[in-house]
Parts: sequence; structure tokens; C-alpha cells
Amino acid sequence: MVTIGNAHDDLIHDAVLDYYGKRLATCSSDKSIKIFEVSDEGHKLLETLRGHDGPVWQVSWAHPKFGVILASASYDGKVLIWKEDQGRWSIISEHAVHHASVNSVSWAPHEYGALLLVTSSDGRISIVEYKEDGTTASTVVDNAHAIGVNSATWAPPVAASSAVDTTDKQQHERRFVSGGCDNLVKIWKYSPETKSYLLEHTLEGHSDWVRDVAWSPSVLVRSYIASASQDRTVIIWTQDQPGAVWKKQLLTEEKFPDVVWRASWSLSGNILAISGGDNRVTLWRENVDGKWESAGQIDE
Repeated sequence: MVTIGNAHDDLIHDAVLDYYGKRLATCSSDKSIKIFEVSDEGHKLLETLRGHDGPVWQVSWAHPKFGVILASASYDGKVLIWKEDQGRWSIISEHAVHHASVNSVSWAPHEYGALLLVTSSDGRISIVEYKEDGTTASTVVDNAHAIGVNSATWAPPVAASSAVDTTDKQQHERRFVSGGCDNLVKIWKYSPETKSYLLEHTLEGHSDWVRDVAWSPSVLVRSYIASASQDRTVIIWTQDQPGAVWKKQLLTEEKFPDVVWRASWSLSGNILAISGGDNRVTLWRENVDGKWESAGQIDE
């Protein structure tokens, strides 16, 4: 295990490994982003990135097919796109369409192209397409969630109707899920006709702000979404096949000890990690009876 101490001068809000697991990006209320090289032997600070005027909430690595690229979301209302070229980092793009804190950034599966999903406290969601010629195109979903949007994440690239169907139609049915301050989880689908994202489902079940949403990367027939809330619960939403009703199930009948901040699936989609205000990470998996059971706990 690699432990990095005194990485920042203030609270650390996110830490994400790149595609190869060789580099770690961290971000903090100290307004900076740090890039570390990590290995079994330890870690080395490679670069400190400064460009935001407020706390940096989240970072997201793009797929390596697009280069060494990192997106960052900040309280200052901006998304910055950083690129490394021959060991030097620079800002190659700034996304500033939001009027309040930008709370999350998420690169799409590479099959969709270089698409970035952005959420904000201004109640809007934006999707930015970075084209090969260096230009960008933005799509904005207005009034996505009342009061504000806290999180959004993409659906896996292959439609859930078939685990092996890789036709263009299946590949390009782009969807994402969002969670907001209106206590709701919403699912959006891209419409090629209108070139916009349309609301497909509204899922009700939480009694307080939805802090995080995570769509399982599994390409099995059934789709899974986890939502974590200020109400100290986690809900697992399942859809047996495209077009079917989404069913809800509490991860655990007992509430968590504190606010649940984040939910994260393993790469295979069978293990769910939950972290909250009690400073613990718990791991969960579904048993053969369809119930969720503990798969471990991380206290450090």
C-alpha cells in the first residue's frame, strides 16, 4: 500500500488513478491539483497544477487514446482541461458556461468520443465535445435539478439489451444519470434528432440531497445504478432490460452513521464501494438471492 502524506495544504476532495494505474491526480481546497507517479516502491510528485480560483472538487482522466489529459472541476464555476506534452502540463481548454460551483466532471467511455459531462450548483448539466480539429461544442441541459446538481456519470457504452451486441446503434445510445439537491435521481438519453439530452426517467426514493450517483460499468443485461444521499442511505436502482421499470432497493435497511458522500463501482461492476462522513469505506456485493451484503471495510 502506498500512503501519501501532506500532499496538500487543505482538505483533499478527490484522488483518481489514470487508466494504467501509474499516475495519481489529487485535488484540494488549496486550489491546486497534484500529479504523482505511484508504484510498489512508493510515490513521486511530478507536477503541481494551479489555475483555479477556488477549491477543486473533482478530477477526471480522459482515456489515453486522446492523450494525457485531465479535467478539473472547481467552486470557481470553471472546468479546466489540462494536457501533458513531453513532460510539461498546460491548460488547453476552459469551460465556463456555468454560473455557480462546478461539482463534478466525468469523461465518457471512449467509444462515445471525447465527451465531458459537467454538473453545477446552478441547476444545469453541460456536455462538452472536444473535436479532433481542436474546437469544442457544448450542449446544456437547463433546470436539470432544482437548487443544484451534485453528480452525474455515464452509462456503459454497450446497450444493456445485449452483452455482446456491438452494432453502431447499440454503441451510440448515450445515456447518463444525475443526482441533485431536489432529492431526485434522473436518467437522460441523447436524441440524435434534436441533438440534445432528453429526460428518460425520474427516480424518487431519497428524502434529502443526492450527493453521488454511479452507473455500474457492467455490460450484463441488467443495469445497476447506486445513489448516495445526505439522508444517510444508499439506493440500488436496477433495470432488467432497456425500457423496463427501474426498481429500487436499499443497500442496507439500517442507515449509515453519517452523510454518504460517494459511491464507486469496481471495474467489473460487481463490487460497490461507499464512503461517508464517518471516514470509513465499506464494500458491498450482491448475493445469489439478490440481497446486498458486506464485502469488507477499509478503516484507514
